[in-house]
Amino acid sequence: MTDLAMPSEFKDLLDDSHAPFWIVGAGNMAGSMIQYWLKKGIKPQDLLVIRPSGKPISEGVSVVTHIEADQAAPATLLLGVKPQMLATVAPNIASHVDSNTILISVLAGIELATLREYFPKAGKIVRAMPNLPVSLGKGVTALCAESLDQAQRQFIDQLMGALGVVEWVREDQFDTATAVAGCGPAFVYRFIDALAKAGEKLGLTADQALPMALATVEGAAAMAKQSNISPHALAEKVASPGGSTRKGMDVLDQDNALFTLIERTLEASFKQNRYMAEMARKNKP
Repeated sequence: MTDLAMPSEFKDLLDDSHAPFWIVGAGNMAGSMIQYWLKKGIKPQDLLVIRPSGKPISEGVSVVTHIEADQAAPATLLLGVKPQMLATVAPNIASHVDSNTILISVLAGIELATLREYFPKAGKIVRAMPNLPVSLGKGVTALCAESLDQAQRQFIDQLMGALGVVEWVREDQFDTATAVAGCGPAFVYRFIDALAKAGEKLGLTADQALPMALATVEGAAAMAKQSNISPHALAEKVASPGGSTRKGMDVLDQDNALFTLIERTLEASFKQNRYMAEMARKNKP
């Protein structure tokens, strides 16, 4: 995994070869990415956000509801709409894309070949699947792309690495990476919620249980990241024979209960990614 050292600012990242930078859609994910890029120093005047509502993003960032016919092509284009909106938004955008444009898609399930059919004039196309902690610069972004030269690859590494950790994968691994990293925060939030609610049921107050659950997960994750042994081995170190931790782990481990639950969870997300890819192929131009 490429854990990039984060520069203190990115004000020079979008130089003349990478600006203007268009961002289509600004919902939870794309909006979080925009805000963190701005925080790290990307110049607001280099960004153009296209969103149907026309709702402002941040001071200095231009927002439009559609692209005018005489608008010059972007150097960088981020597709941040919902996957099912691709067929609707692509025609207005594709006519402005040219061979100098690097297109980055965060649309779950939409394959490179399908994106190429929607944007035949794009210079290069990159798939990216960030997760919501990008809003804190602690995200994980899976990446795959058409063949990139060294400079293009470095640009993508820097741009997405500003948001956290990046991991380049093959496209046939992308739906799995999406299930693990893209969807993963929601599953962790569910675990935190369950840990806190179980604590409440056994006698803690809500004001006690949730902070304890949050701090426990945060500390455990930090320790797992810094440790030179696996998370499985760390769990074994905590669970002394005959102790309370071991008794709880016996429940999780019985018939591989926890593994089976997580496997089913990821498989459901994986299958949905494949379904969205199929729908996009059927609706392609």
